[in-house]
Amino acid sequence: MVNPVLLIAVPLGLAFAIPLFALFWKAAVKYIPPAALAFNLVVSLLLLPRVLENSVIVSIGGWQPPFCINLVAGPVGVLFSTIIALVGLLVSVYALDYIKEGATEKYHMLYLLLLTGATGVVLTGDIFNLFVFFEILCISSYSLVAYLREKSGIESAVKYLIQGAVGSSLLLIGIGLLYGLFGTLNMADIAQSIRSVSPISVFVPMVLIVAGLGVEAAIFPLNAWLPDAHSSAPSSISAILSGIAIEVGLYAVARVIFTIFGAQSFLTFLALLGILTLLVGEMCAFCQNNIKRMLAYSSIGQIGLILFALAIATSYGVTGGLFQLLSHTLAKALLFLATGYMIYQTGSMEISALEGMGKKMPLTCLAFTIGAFSLVGLPPFIGFPSKFLVVRAALVTKETIFIIFIGLALLGTVIEAAYFFRVVQVLYFKADMTNPGRKEAPFAALIPMFIFVILIVIVGIYPKLVTDVLNSAASELLSRTEYIKAVLGSIL
Repeated sequence: MVNPVLLIAVPLGLAFAIPLFALFWKAAVKYIPPAALAFNLVVSLLLLPRVLENSVIVSIGGWQPPFCINLVAGPVGVLFSTIIALVGLLVSVYALDYIKEGATEKYHMLYLLLLTGATGVVLTGDIFNLFVFFEILCISSYSLVAYLREKSGIESAVKYLIQGAVGSSLLLIGIGLLYGLFGTLNMADIAQSIRSVSPISVFVPMVLIVAGLGVEAAIFPLNAWLPDAHSSAPSSISAILSGIAIEVGLYAVARVIFTIFGAQSFLTFLALLGILTLLVGEMCAFCQNNIKRMLAYSSIGQIGLILFALAIATSYGVTGGLFQLLSHTLAKALLFLATGYMIYQTGSMEISALEGMGKKMPLTCLAFTIGAFSLVGLPPFIGFPSKFLVVRAALVTKETIFIIFIGLALLGTVIEAAYFFRVVQVLYFKADMTNPGRKEAPFAALIPMFIFVILIVIVGIYPKLVTDVLNSAASELLSRTEYIKAVLGSIL
């Protein structure tokens, strides 16, 4: 059996080796991220059948939990590591032609560090190391937003940095309070001891930790950084921020709420936050004329829907939330990649500048349209079964509050359909006579886009391909006792 440590050690080592490669063979640097992420994808796929039976617990340093740093490769962690590796690999292939100027070795190093941090967050069983990996992800993100060295990008990166620093501070203070209460940083050990103290004593650290993680997860009202950051970053980084970074932040929120605190009484409030996040995101997206800002606000709306589904806290709800997360990751990464070359060809981010692009960049616009239709939830794309599961989960609860919430969520979907159909109309039904010289995206960019398209269509038609894994992941999140036994079983 392969060791899950490799999922962190290999890309981290290669990230720091990139400057050395650049000294001897600069042309090879851009191929290191695809190689590292292809390795991670293979390792994750090899681990997946094993962890569906039993979680793989890795103890580092020769000590046993809770006295060591440990990794927990369960269905949730390996599911996320697979998604991170897959999306990261496809975006890195896209970047082979897209990233041509500037300090490219720094771009590729930071790109690998960002994805290594994301992988570490989903695999660690230690809450302080969750903070460490989270910081690796965030600091790499700040730098990559400003990569183009344009005024807007630097300004957005500084805003992101300030808000992210506040979030990280809240997270670290919350972790410190937990350590003061329990004398341990192991998540399973804290979860086992959480009932030994009064609820009020853990409420403050829980709120601080959720608020700190909520900044990166773009939960309302902590999401002010996201539209500027996504619209100013290179489109390859926008795809990763929207498709990976905010989802990893949401994973961390779910892990803290479900596994560490088991905070059932907090879930209705999270559901309300999810619906508010969804409606704010979708209404703001509807008002945008900048295509990347529209997609950024759309991501906020999608995060709200996922948070709402997770907060239902039933097997249907959590499975639907994870399915919606997968759907959003694939579709939104595709949308940003397609948009990147449309912007490159037009020289503008304004939606009106995309008139007639459906005829001049037919493959790129087809990919964009499929991604948009999937996010809206049209069959036969992946967004249809994922949204159907969320609606079903809310209705099955038979609780009035969740039925009202899902009604509001469907209203948000109508708003989402309105602004995406508006863009599709501009692409295909408005003629542009001003610039007949536009051309299709390069082959290296079309390959990852159409792999995303194939995944969106195949999983949409055959959702059974992923539902078994998603069900196992949902069971892990909902079963605190099983998680504790898996990690601490030998010493209980």
